[in-house]
Amino acid sequence: MQIKELSLHQFKNHHHSEISFSPGVNAFIGPNGSGKTNILDAIHYLSMCKSYLNSIDKQNIEFNEKFFSISGKWEYDEKKYTVNCSYKLGAKKSVKLNKKEYEKLADHIGKFPVVFISPYDGDLINEGSELRRKWIDGIISQVDPSYLNHLQSYQKVLKQRNALLKNMNDHRLFDIESIEVWDVQMVNLGNEIHRTRAEFVTSFIPIFKKFYDEIANHEENVKIKYRSQLSESDFSKLLKEYHKKDSFTQYSNVGTHKDDLLFTIKDHPIKKFGSQGQQKSFIIALRLAQFEWLKAMKETSPILLLDDIFDKLDHDRVQKLVALVTNKFFGQVIISDTDRDRMVKLLNSLSMQSKLFETKDGSVNEISI
Repeated sequence: MQIKELSLHQFKNHHHSEISFSPGVNAFIGPNGSGKTNILDAIHYLSMCKSYLNSIDKQNIEFNEKFFSISGKWEYDEKKYTVNCSYKLGAKKSVKLNKKEYEKLADHIGKFPVVFISPYDGDLINEGSELRRKWIDGIISQVDPSYLNHLQSYQKVLKQRNALLKNMNDHRLFDIESIEVWDVQMVNLGNEIHRTRAEFVTSFIPIFKKFYDEIANHEENVKIKYRSQLSESDFSKLLKEYHKKDSFTQYSNVGTHKDDLLFTIKDHPIKKFGSQGQQKSFIIALRLAQFEWLKAMKETSPILLLDDIFDKLDHDRVQKLVALVTNKFFGQVIISDTDRDRMVKLLNSLSMQSKLFETKDGSVNEISI
């Protein structure tokens, strides 16, 4: 699978840009703020119906404009597709495949898989559990539409249950029968979500460890553990046990919305005990494992988006990462970087097709290597 062409109109700082890609490696160079990251983000938009960097659609419109549009031409299994994504202030976001608009954006997720590696990925280690849940959910949703439906339904039930708890607290009345109506739905959906997440983590861990060992300077005892209240006890019983606390806090204290992933090195949290190099290796291994898992499940290579990551790594790790991602196993790769000489040297060292582009103030120009 590959993206052939990309058109941006009033998207972030790109008033109008047209790009034709190589099936191999495509590098975008330019200073920070020139618009190179926005190109990668536009490809993510066409895949996942949202920005990787800013989930508020109106903030992705060019300054002083009222709408943006992104269009991409894709090739997949020798067939050609056109994907259009647009958003106008005051209207809902529109995504079209071959000019036919989706009624539900969820129906598009997974058709054109991508993996985005960004300097901000360190947040997966350093921030709270919500970000890690979103990460795991984003991977699984690209291969399992029913899982995405379960997630969306669970969130609606959770919202309704929390609203009921707040209403009961306001009226100083706890109606057990009304709560149990939502409990039943949460249990059915939560058990499905828990089962799918557990299966994913089990299959993902060996792939992750393989990549970590390839990137790190030496073997280190790194682990990922799926932590869920549902792993320890029956969900239905847990909800009943927490009825009193829920009524007091006006919030549902148990369920898959509390799940987390524990990242450790030598049996200690990598957030506290891992060096910067170990944390960077951990994150990159997560992303490359995500790529390989998606490739196996989708039976096609996702597009690999590498945003400005070379400045964040030491020379040894850069060499190992470059050797990995320029392997044909990874298919089409799109890279952004601030260092022109580094990118020229990289592209000249490759045996695969490549293109080099320069971004400046939201404009894009292909340049010779």
